[in-house]
Amino acid sequence: MQNSVSCFQINKNEQKEITGGLQSVPSDDLPSGDVTIRVVYSSINYKDALAATGHPGVVRNFPHIPGIDAAGYVVESKSDQFQVGDAVIVTSYELGVERWGGWSEFIRVKPEWVVPLPAGLTLKESMILGTAGLTAAMCVNSLIQHEISTDPGNVLVSGASGGVGSFALSLLKRSGFHPVAVTGKPSAALRLVELGAREVIGRDELEDDSKKPLLKARWSAAIDTVGGSILSNVIRSIQPNGCVAACGNAGGAELDLTVFPFILRGITLDGIDSAWYPIEKRTTLWQKLATDWKLPDLDSRAKIIPLEQVQETVNAMLKGEHQERTIIQIGAE
Repeated sequence: MQNSVSCFQINKNEQKEITGGLQSVPSDDLPSGDVTIRVVYSSINYKDALAATGHPGVVRNFPHIPGIDAAGYVVESKSDQFQVGDAVIVTSYELGVERWGGWSEFIRVKPEWVVPLPAGLTLKESMILGTAGLTAAMCVNSLIQHEISTDPGNVLVSGASGGVGSFALSLLKRSGFHPVAVTGKPSAALRLVELGAREVIGRDELEDDSKKPLLKARWSAAIDTVGGSILSNVIRSIQPNGCVAACGNAGGAELDLTVFPFILRGITLDGIDSAWYPIEKRTTLWQKLATDWKLPDLDSRAKIIPLEQVQETVNAMLKGEHQERTIIQIGAE
């Protein structure tokens, strides 16, 4: 193991100003853990963008290294589960939030956070998917477990041009559903159809300030990546015995609802927690993403940048101008 580690680190100065950039820090600063990984690829998620600005809801302590995703090779292991040279994936848990994250040459983590790279996926493909792809798979899996029929199977996907939403469209189509994409970016409509949307509607079609406890039942189910008023209106528009898998709050954390969608239509609101999803279920879904749910166009779905260029992508993401996925190449394969 080398003596220093190159990483993207954010700091807070005495004036409480947040600064961030490439740093070289002693490898002894790596946190405790039984598995040390040389990172080849990481990615940029909305939570990472918040972390890169020092958002107090994400960053607990300074200095901090963002990055909730990482894929690479084991270089040290005190765990019988992993050997030096193993190709592995780590997503979420405390990575990049309460702990040194993936925007770094090396990470050190608990073995119970690590998933072996499944046959059928490359390290690059695993990070093109990353937390976004895994979360989308969790959402689609939720609808299947709640026995949502694929006939007619019109499933609404909010925030469809984002990372989770765009993967959800493709995985829904692959599973036999008919995805309806919601976007505030009209220019993205053609791309959303290419990704699997049967129909594309504007965000304005979900706006309703009537305060009615129930709206016209339009969709059999939904995957919501936005939260706030969008989620409230979606829940009120689901057909009887439908399900909404909710995984985001970029549109707000408040939910203005009555109980009527739940007790009159039998709607299920299933919260999707990608951070602490059990490792056994996580491993199963990664296997599925490498086999039955393997998307043939992964390489076309992401832009690859070096660690030096993350700030530009962070700025675009926080302005709502970023689409699909950006991954970071940190080391050599």
